Amino acid sequence: MRLSDTIESFIKAMLQEDQMEVELKRNELAEYFHCAPSQINYVLATRFTPDHGYVISSQRGGGGYIRIVRVRQSSGDHLEYLLRERVGDRLDAQTAQILCQQLAERQVLSPSQAQLMASALSPQALSAPMPEAVKDALRAKIFKCMLLTVMQQRQET
Repeated sequence: MRLSDTIESFIKAMLQEDQMEVELKRNELAEYFHCAPSQINYVLATRFTPDHGYVISSQRGGGGYIRIVRVRQSSGDHLEYLLRERVGDRLDAQTAQILCQQLAERQVLSPSQAQLMASALSPQALSAPMPEAVKDALRAKIFKCMLLTVMQQRQET
């Protein structure tokens, strides 16, 4: 497991189901993991974004902290957000993978459903000889169709 993954898992473990926020000290966390504070910044900037369902605020200085707040949305609200706001006319492969993983983490999809969606949106699935911009546009349309199907299925149950 890479250090970034370990740091992410550690922070997520601190944010248990009943706890919506956690305060950390960047330097203490860096010392605990024997890494530079910039490594902590990297993990926060890439793994704890609004797309992942988190909001980060920080206070600099001697008594400074980083506050990570998990944003709670119902799964229907989250699907609508993805459909109407987050996924535009283009969707790159890496973002598609992250969004599928997030849907599984939020238990909107089962892990196997998320893996199937991620596979359908992968670079391997869209490996036809066409410009990346066209692949990203196609990926966005496919993802939106899948989200609409998930929303429909959830309403029927």
